[in-house]
Amino acid sequence: MRILFVGDVMGRSGRDAVAKHLPKLKRDLKIDVCVVDADNAAHGFGVTEAVCKELYESGADCITTGNHVWDQREIIPYIVRDPKLLRALNFPKGTMGNSSYLFTTAEGEKVLIVHALCRLFMENLDCPFTGIDEVLREYQISRNVDAIFVDLHGEATSEKMAFAHYVDGRVSAVVGTHTHMPTADCQIFPAGTGFQSDAGMTGDYDSVIGVRKDISVHRFVKHTPSERMVPADGEATFCGTFIETNARGQCVRIEPIRVGPR
Repeated sequence: MRILFVGDVMGRSGRDAVAKHLPKLKRDLKIDVCVVDADNAAHGFGVTEAVCKELYESGADCITTGNHVWDQREIIPYIVRDPKLLRALNFPKGTMGNSSYLFTTAEGEKVLIVHALCRLFMENLDCPFTGIDEVLREYQISRNVDAIFVDLHGEATSEKMAFAHYVDGRVSAVVGTHTHMPTADCQIFPAGTGFQSDAGMTGDYDSVIGVRKDISVHRFVKHTPSERMVPADGEATFCGTFIETNARGQCVRIEPIRVGPR
């Protein structure tokens, strides 16, 4: 199975890059399923129904979010209606929305897409380690799914790597999001789980992690109020991760995908 994961889409420029590059990448790489992280897709803060529709039209099969999932209040009624839009599994029980989605490819293969949030330097949510255990008691590779992909949204590379080692051999791949910086650590762990600390941002890299650089520099230098942080709107670079699995659901190939000016 061939999985394409698109890193944090940042604002309009990021959405334009998805529309421009994703259809061709899906064709050229013969992608079976595409997952897009849209935590910053609505002008840098969360996602809306209209933005989800735009990303689906560009080729997303499932959309993940992150710590900004609730920033756009209109998403609350919509996330209940859209099973393909995921919030993290470690929000308190009873939180609206789904944290996983079972996708069936054109070939009839089943891939479970799971979303979780880290806790270091983030919100103090429920434990993602015990949360993923609950999921994996229900879904197991080679028993009722052909592959399992996890978008792990978090700040600390140590926590992301520890999580991936914890699920090594039980999921096909764990790819991190949130920092907006693509990491150079694509690897396959001993039991067959692919890993990358962060897929990076799909957005304008002539910025400070996607925010207009003049605003961010002012805040660091002057330590006084500035304009509200808004996304940079120059041409975006498409950043993501390509994963290929074998018949046993193990990762046999993982590498970064980067298209654009940076």
